[in-house]
Amino acid sequence: MIRVLIADDHALLRRGLISVLAREMRDVVCGEAQDAQEALDKVRTQHWDLAVLDITMPGRSGLDVLAELKRMRPALPVLVLSMHPEEQFGKRVLKAGASGYMTKESAPEELIRAVRKALGRRGDMSARRWLND
Repeated sequence: MIRVLIADDHALLRRGLISVLAREMRDVVCGEAQDAQEALDKVRTQHWDLAVLDITMPGRSGLDVLAELKRMRPALPVLVLSMHPEEQFGKRVLKAGASGYMTKESAPEELIRAVRKALGRRGDMSARRWLND
């Protein structure tokens, strides 16, 4: 079983991501967090194989949340999914420890490919190149 935490302040987007993941990955179980604090609490108290994190959420910046997630669980792959263009945040989130960066305009197939690669490369995710494989 693969446990994925989806942290985004938009319920419709969270449910859409869950639907895409469930349709393409039989053994996935998803949890939801609607803000930064809830995401941090869930990572602190539960086991996750992957976190999908929005960069803009109420409470704290996604970059702050990413840094805290990596302090708490350094091996946890984090895929940042954002409405902001890659040029604006892509390099910054990768330097902060994210496994990858995608815009919300990406196709569902790209999300599935990125999730599978992040899960398969937990120990080697410092470069963005895998998103383009």
